Amino acid sequence: MEPWMEPFARTIDAAKKYVVSSTLDRVDWNAQLVRGDLGKAVQQLKRESGKGLFVGGVKLAQALAELGLIDEYEFVVHPRLAGHGPTLFAGLSKRIDLKLVSRLEFGSGAVAMRYVPRRSPSDL
Repeated sequence: MEPWMEPFARTIDAAKKYVVSSTLDRVDWNAQLVRGDLGKAVQQLKRESGKGLFVGGVKLAQALAELGLIDEYEFVVHPRLAGHGPTLFAGLSKRIDLKLVSRLEFGSGAVAMRYVPRRSPSDL
């Protein structure tokens, strides 16, 4: 491992992780298996103390968006066109309007943008 990666590796290793699966029997790497009703499980996790939940992956993010359980979206756009790969939120059953709350440009040209769902017409 490169020395510059060590702080990130220590942080991610120590973080509590949740794995949503209907097929796994067990998980490791400081993780807890989440099964059953996804909406109820995530609502319970959101009530627990901490700095929030971060979601990775395409299918889980779409399922949480469908349930209206995402309070904030953060997208990082990198200056590279891949031409392949999964499409975020493909097949979403309804449109979700977002409001930009912050953006940050990096020296690499990447841009991180944070959005919150618009809850009412006055948010437009």
